[in-house]
Amino acid sequence: MSSRRRSRASKFTDDEVNDLVSKLQALLPQLNQRSNSRASASKILNETCSNIMRLQKEVGDLSERLSGLMDSADISDIDQETLRRFLQQ
Repeated sequence: MSSRRRSRASKFTDDEVNDLVSKLQALLPQLNQRSNSRASASKILNETCSNIMRLQKEVGDLSERLSGLMDSADISDIDQETLRRFLQQ
């Protein structure tokens, strides 16, 4: 299995990897605003992982708040189900 991973990973050229890392850096506000110089790939990947985890937590927190609001609001069961389906899209 590890040989499969290596063969798959070796299909990317250094230029492609550098391009992807540059695109990630552009999406990270904290790295993008600091300077125009490029951060190390490991720093960019660490920041990307941190951002993803922060966003997942934020989504979870917002979901809990919404559930609480829906439970306390006077909304019919049909309206709640419609709202849930809409928010899952």
